[in-house]
Amino acid sequence: MKSRRAFIQQSLFATVGGMMIPNFLKAFENDSFNKVQNNEKILVIIQLSGGNDGLNTVVPYQNDIYYKSRPTIAIPKEKILKLNDEVGLNPAMESLKRLYDDGLVSVVNNVGYPNPDRSHFRSMDIWQTASDSKEYLKTGWIGRYLDANCAGSCVPHQALEIDDTLSLSMKGEKVKALSVADPEKLYRQISSSFNQNLSKNQAPQEHDNVAYLYKTLAETSSSAEFLHTKSKVYKSSSLYPQGELGQRLKTISELIVSGMPTSVYYVSISGFDTHTNQLNTQERLLKNYADTVNVFVNDLKKNNRFNDVAIMTFSEFGRRVKQNASGGTDHGTANNVFMIGGNLKRPKVLNEAPNLTDLDGGDLKFSVDFRQIYSSLLQDWLKVNDKTILGKNFPNLGIV
Repeated sequence: MKSRRAFIQQSLFATVGGMMIPNFLKAFENDSFNKVQNNEKILVIIQLSGGNDGLNTVVPYQNDIYYKSRPTIAIPKEKILKLNDEVGLNPAMESLKRLYDDGLVSVVNNVGYPNPDRSHFRSMDIWQTASDSKEYLKTGWIGRYLDANCAGSCVPHQALEIDDTLSLSMKGEKVKALSVADPEKLYRQISSSFNQNLSKNQAPQEHDNVAYLYKTLAETSSSAEFLHTKSKVYKSSSLYPQGELGQRLKTISELIVSGMPTSVYYVSISGFDTHTNQLNTQERLLKNYADTVNVFVNDLKKNNRFNDVAIMTFSEFGRRVKQNASGGTDHGTANNVFMIGGNLKRPKVLNEAPNLTDLDGGDLKFSVDFRQIYSSLLQDWLKVNDKTILGKNFPNLGIV
């Protein structure tokens, strides 16, 4: 048998490098691998990385302070896609407005947390771990959902991040989700000659760490094979917009319609850090987001799966109220969150517009803790104990 160091090095390579799972690896699979039942309810999370400007997304078009604070980047009132007498959507989001008019979108304003942090990395950690701003956690809220509700009976594909890397939100203490950008590519990589060569060796008995690597490799291999099979069941004929989000939501739609037993899907798109040239950049990004989500919703609808899915869209923070000297905005605090689904209890605009007369050093004050949204999703949609996962009780918004 190869040395422990060589095994670890080659194992790491194998997980990113190359068909069948060696027979002895089957012993390291989770005993309940094939016992997980298909969940009725599915959560899809879309992360807008970089800090999307909420004020130019859900625009307070009746507020003069908004226009005075943004003399060159404010959205003209006549172009706003009005949602109510106070706020409306950016004109690039016409596709989302159609979903809103059908009662499929809930807009939550002023979402944030106490003592906000304006660092991309720290604020994203707070959102992904559901921690307080001065609390540092090593597990994510979806990871703890996996730990609390399927530890001992979980499989990696119980939660999937459609990406090449796994975010902190998907990492539990005992259970971690699986990241995969392309099921076909993952299957080819896992089906490497190295995996086949392992079958010539005996399973390790001495080192716990090596045994853990074998177990991880076995479960990843099984998930890759299962994903490969499921991804062949349904191929969408819907025309998704070009770009990462379109490809990733198409993959999710195909897996959902194919009956993949996954409870949570996670995707992220970048580019929302608009310090300069904000109007053109954000318009392009918001249009792609709205058009892609519209196609995704209609793809699920035509396959009778939309009512099983709730979609949450968030960004790690909003932007400052006043524009900067470069035609953009700098890091701010509170922001808006979109909830999309066929079973929303409170569609339309959920709460009050941002208060531009009562700011915190030029930034919006939050009125909804983001963990209230998590609490609602965990308790009312995924049907689990939210306090166990979040560590404390948060008022339920009753969205889904």
